[in-house]
Amino acid sequence: MAWIKTIPFEEADEKLQKALEGQRHLYPKEYDSPQPPILGNESIVSTHSLIPEALYHAFATFGVLLSPDLPLDRRQQEMIATMVSVTNDCFY
Repeated sequence: MAWIKTIPFEEADEKLQKALEGQRHLYPKEYDSPQPPILGNESIVSTHSLIPEALYHAFATFGVLLSPDLPLDRRQQEMIATMVSVTNDCFY
């Protein structure tokens, strides 16, 4: 398995914290959690922690694609995401 240097949330500078919080606000309410974003070794988000701009844009895109203003409902969005994960043999 490849090892990627990451920055834990507790050590994140203001730029990284802003990127994390900004992209989270675009996600559906079902993704909300009371705790701060988790940046652990197992997190796909943490692999982007060295480049906050890339982190924001990559994950904000996903958040925008899940907008309730789009014609797909949450059930359809989750079904598509599940099928993409299965097709790509991904555990997310």
